[in-house]
Amino acid sequence: MSVNTSAGQSGALGPTETAFTLLVTSVVDYGIFMLDPRGHVSTWNAGAERIKGYRAADIIGQHFSVFYPPEDIASRKPHLELEAAIADGRLEDEGWRIRKDGSRFWANVVITPLFDGSGELRGFGKVTRDMTERRAAEQALTERRRLFTHLVEAQELERRRIAWDVHDDTIQAMVAVGMRLQLLADQVGEPHAHDLSRLDASVREAVGRLRNLTFRLQPPGIDRHGLAESLAQHLNDVVAEDWGLTPLLEHDLAGEPAPATAITVFRIVQEALLNVRKHAQARTVRVSVTNEDRGLLVRVADDGNGHPAASHRLHEHFGLMEMRERAETAGGWWTLRSEPGTGTTVEFWVPDLPSGALDEPLPGTPLGSVVPQTPSQGAS
Repeated sequence: MSVNTSAGQSGALGPTETAFTLLVTSVVDYGIFMLDPRGHVSTWNAGAERIKGYRAADIIGQHFSVFYPPEDIASRKPHLELEAAIADGRLEDEGWRIRKDGSRFWANVVITPLFDGSGELRGFGKVTRDMTERRAAEQALTERRRLFTHLVEAQELERRRIAWDVHDDTIQAMVAVGMRLQLLADQVGEPHAHDLSRLDASVREAVGRLRNLTFRLQPPGIDRHGLAESLAQHLNDVVAEDWGLTPLLEHDLAGEPAPATAITVFRIVQEALLNVRKHAQARTVRVSVTNEDRGLLVRVADDGNGHPAASHRLHEHFGLMEMRERAETAGGWWTLRSEPGTGTTVEFWVPDLPSGALDEPLPGTPLGSVVPQTPSQGAS
């Protein structure tokens, strides 16, 4: 490798210059080299050799445009970058570059013009970093988020379809059966009338359970109201009014999360609250949502009886498995803590990253539309 080691008229480097030159020539993670005023390579370090594949003897004296792909050379990009660096004092760019063997790599490049004390251009300093692995990781993450978004949309569409089917088919059929049972009970005498009334009561209970199911299946309206308001409405309408628990919601969201993230959070919280109702024997439940580490950290904590074995028996509880799988599918994590007398806390974190401009909603009605009936409404 070759570096300019001149140090003024003395012809020797001082301790500081020697240390700096040693640093520049030894760095292997960055290609650090100089160009003359016309763009020819004049120095070369170990990092440049590792990244670009040229030894110093092979590249010094050549024009730096040799690093650019043919389409950039045709558009005069190397020359325009030098001109832009002079005009702006610095140029930073990311794009494809060419190694000695002809292979391409994605590079981050910084070009800085170098002027002497009189203001004359003496050359350019150029720093190159191979970003191929990072770019591949970013593209993989973008693709994963895109697939995750489509998965969430598909799940919500399927939930909506099931809710509609249950409402328009099963519930209506069972309501008709109930009406027929009432009519028969009025026409026959005892003891058959009593038996028919009991059957009618069972049908009504089943219809009520199915209406609750359709209510849970229907999309939460996040696209209209946002995550915080949707959670607050669910806590008020379901947890407080229907279940009789005392809910508390705390949040410090800096902005509205991506739709797929918001729906994921809502569904996990919804399932966690349902578990509180079924198993916790709690009086109060607290939900907190905060921004943390480019994502959302959520806790659902109750003051119920708790169960120390719950966190060790996830495979036996479909609801717990569903919550964990939702969080992990989103690229996050999920955990449960439960002890007798202290209640249970479900905690999870999911990343909140944009799904990308390539994402398009799946065919169907927009996320957030509702089925016709809620548990409080009668069947048509």
